[in-house]
Amino acid sequence: MRTQVGIIGAGPAGLMLSHLLHRHGIDSVVIESRSREYVEHRLRAGVLEQGSVDLLRDTGLGARLDREGLRHEGIELRFDGESHRVPMTGLTGRAITVYGQQEVVKDMIAARLAAGGTILFEAPAERLSGLDSAPVIHFRYQNRDEELHCDFVVGCDGYHGISRPSVPDGVLTTYERTYPFAWLGVLAAAPPAVDELIYAHHERGFALYSMRSPQISRLYLQVPADEDIADWPDERIWAELRTRLETVPDWTLNEGPVLEKSITPLRSLVVEPMQWQRLYLAGDAVHIVPPTGAKGMNLALADVALLGDAFATWYADGSTDLLDGYSRTALRRVWRAQQFSWWMTSMLHRLNADDPYEAKLQSATLRYVTTSPAYATSLAENYVGLPEV
Repeated sequence: MRTQVGIIGAGPAGLMLSHLLHRHGIDSVVIESRSREYVEHRLRAGVLEQGSVDLLRDTGLGARLDREGLRHEGIELRFDGESHRVPMTGLTGRAITVYGQQEVVKDMIAARLAAGGTILFEAPAERLSGLDSAPVIHFRYQNRDEELHCDFVVGCDGYHGISRPSVPDGVLTTYERTYPFAWLGVLAAAPPAVDELIYAHHERGFALYSMRSPQISRLYLQVPADEDIADWPDERIWAELRTRLETVPDWTLNEGPVLEKSITPLRSLVVEPMQWQRLYLAGDAVHIVPPTGAKGMNLALADVALLGDAFATWYADGSTDLLDGYSRTALRRVWRAQQFSWWMTSMLHRLNADDPYEAKLQSATLRYVTTSPAYATSLAENYVGLPEV
């Protein structure tokens, strides 16, 4: 098989890149180890920054997003028995849209297939070769060993994929932080009791009230990193959510059947540089953020927006300036998102249950955010996404 750009991974990054390349007249093949059914239904992020929404709309992927996405112009910070709204649109002129990652993926797959694009599902990549001059992706497909020859390889295959480990030892530098807690996430058939997301700081730990549609709520609880989901029957989950969220007068949580629940560890990770020879890395393959700042999918889309322009320039006139500068440019946004996600995580989670001084500092920070227009604007402009970093 032969193509111009070989893409490993059919998540938002890989699919969006293939879509962008198609719009520039550049051929690509996407190789995905999982089935189409799996990638279209795996639950991931659900908050799109303004820039991500604009990208989807500008490239013809915004029709269902505009019909079904939930535009939010603020978030609520709940602490010390009080609730304070941060009016993000009022402070920045921009907003977020709640629209599940699996829905973004469905829209992208439909668009690529309608345009005649090639996505090979259940085709695990096994190794890369020729990255210095003539890249080849070696993979399995329909019980056969296959090779995809290409001009460039883009690894959008996540932390556990083969792309990043294909770079020789000593080339990449990893920066990493592991948090001593995790998120217990719940998808529930319960109409949301709020119109905007609630971030709750509580003595028992952080809680987040989000949603996926007018009928489906998405809720999260901070739990110890080694917690077992088997120890959390539905009744215990709802009781803990009530304790951490029902802290203001005349507000109650809507409950309903739990459709799915899982525990996800929190970590921060950045790998530099994001490219080596003719291999370019994007999304979770090179950076991971705690979900508190809602940056994961947005960073992935920002990465491939840069790559789309860079490949278009190279194929148009042979210029390597944008390709050579990809990692340097992308990392500015990555580290801004890392700092914001770390700050939100540190401000809202119970970091050390035995340290009352720390809890007082967190309350003071939250109080400042909710009373200072300047500090609130800083939170808002990072949350909705900075146009340029």
